Amino acid sequence: MATPNKALLPRLMNSSDASDSQASQDKTELTVDLRGSYEASGIQEILDQLDQDLIGLKPVKARIREIAALLIINKARHLVGLETTRPSLHMSFTGPPGTGKTTVAERMSRILHGLGYLRKGHVVTATRDDLVGQYIGHTAPKTREILKKAMGGVLFIDEAYYLYRPENERDYGAEAIEILLQVMEGHRDDLVVIFAGYKERMDIFYQSNPGLSSRVANHIDFPNYSCQELFAIAQLILAAENYRFSNDAKSVFADYLIRRMQLPFFANARSIRNAIDRARMRQANRLFNGMGTRLSRQDLMTIEAEDITASRVFQGEVEGLNPSDPITNQL
Repeated sequence: MATPNKALLPRLMNSSDASDSQASQDKTELTVDLRGSYEASGIQEILDQLDQDLIGLKPVKARIREIAALLIINKARHLVGLETTRPSLHMSFTGPPGTGKTTVAERMSRILHGLGYLRKGHVVTATRDDLVGQYIGHTAPKTREILKKAMGGVLFIDEAYYLYRPENERDYGAEAIEILLQVMEGHRDDLVVIFAGYKERMDIFYQSNPGLSSRVANHIDFPNYSCQELFAIAQLILAAENYRFSNDAKSVFADYLIRRMQLPFFANARSIRNAIDRARMRQANRLFNGMGTRLSRQDLMTIEAEDITASRVFQGEVEGLNPSDPITNQL
């Protein structure tokens, strides 16, 4: 084994000490006001609004905060000279309908814009019909037009699995996916793509398109709302429109929820909004039919039990399947 040059050791040690001293000095000189950067970005207001607008969804909100924290720290590292690659921001939102995926996409876009990761922060929503053509040469211009509109913001592709139809060899969805892949990679600094849909179908979609799956780093699953959360959503919807349940209507609507959740085509908050709209229609007809009496402010605000029990849900049927059916035919 070679013997170290003892005369060289002091010089190496002094050089190492000098480097450590310089690094230590750099660390003391370069600091970041993390709280100031966070407050200036307006993210807290966006997250607070998300809490107000969306009941429940704790895992989703926690994931959004995690992504926001990563982006804030990434910017802080850049400010002190710690170069790092831009994190992949393309996302996948999976879950049943009516669970807030579109709303969260809008809030996510505002967060990314507030932190300087997106120029505009707008959201362009698209489906297969917006991206895929019906004949040769039609798909590419359609897809590129949507991508052009989304640049600087978020492209939200709902029910993304419909883009891929392997059973039809003449389908042009694969062409749209190929263009998406190119743009997601080549313009990752100016566009975030969010793919959304039912979890089981989205899993098959990613398995069939491994190139797409490798470019989506953030997967967020949106759970169904509980019965209690759906009731709270109903109360929020009513309050926003200056309505209220009577005491009897509250217990009847809780029963309605249990029944409706067991029927087909249940869409969480979307179904609740539809139920409230129908209850308002029945309330309006009830008050109109009794126009001989003067109405108070409370009368005009209150949804009564009979405005809910008239629903076909209490007969085990789904309302709204036939738009021509009158909503108030049982009053």
